[in-house]
Amino acid sequence: MRKFLSIPTLTAAILALLPSWALAAGPKAADLVVVADTRVLESGVMKYFANLYNENILLFAVWAVVLTAVMGSVLGVLMDVIMKSTGLDLTKRKILEH
Repeated sequence: MRKFLSIPTLTAAILALLPSWALAAGPKAADLVVVADTRVLESGVMKYFANLYNENILLFAVWAVVLTAVMGSVLGVLMDVIMKSTGLDLTKRKILEH
């Protein structure tokens, strides 16, 4: 424990933290507003989701979770069909190597 509290160690720690202390003493940064640019979108699903992101972020998050789950399920079923067609049946849990 004494080795960690030596003068060179404390000096190195202070010198390493000095730039962050100097930056923290500066003026407060302006708030950033993140919005989706809907000027180039004519209509359709992309326009709906861009407007939804700008107006109701909670509903956008719910949509994102639901669509991710649906797409994951569809891909899982599709890969199961592909694996069955190649001869690999993943429904049986029997290990043949042992």
